[in-house]
Amino acid sequence: MADLSPQSPSVAGLVLAAGGGRRLGGRPKALLTFRGRPLVEHAVGVLRDGGCGPLLVVLGAAREQVLASAVLDGCTTVANPDWAEGMGGSLRAGLAALPADCSAVLVSLVDTPGVTPAAVARLLAAHRDGAALAAAAYDGKRGHPVLIGAEHFAEAAAGARGDAGARALLAAHREGLRLVECGDVAVPDDLDTPADLARWTAG
Repeated sequence: MADLSPQSPSVAGLVLAAGGGRRLGGRPKALLTFRGRPLVEHAVGVLRDGGCGPLLVVLGAAREQVLASAVLDGCTTVANPDWAEGMGGSLRAGLAALPADCSAVLVSLVDTPGVTPAAVARLLAAHRDGAALAAAAYDGKRGHPVLIGAEHFAEAAAGARGDAGARALLAAHREGLRLVECGDVAVPDDLDTPADLARWTAG
């Protein structure tokens, strides 16, 4: 698998990390400890190691605490003051902050610690192969992360409402969405409850 060359259009990595962790007792997911460090650091590292650049992180709940606690060197942090309204606002904020020369953005959720650099690299390879919309799939079922080509940025932002994120965009372009199987290199489970947290931190 070839790496992105310096002449290739960049694919930005966007981590949505603004949530307040309501089902985790109000602990912001970005600050949950994973492998000894804040979870947001892990999410950023996965995108970096998978080949994304530039890197952006949308923050909301406990933003100042996240900035003080997590090492996000080389990342652009984007504030979402309306984070409590749902993921859609974070996606809109992230899309609005992308550099103009990005050919695509790979959107990842902070609470999917089982996503790996190998999965990210497969999505980038699909984009180099011509995919304008792609999503990681697990046993054929669509999951995260999701890659959105620049031609779809405006539509993605317009449809991002509540907790829907890019769901409206992907539904509208179902026939053009490329599913990239990643079940052999990544795990799709998200981290939503204390039981989830205990399982991941034990592992």
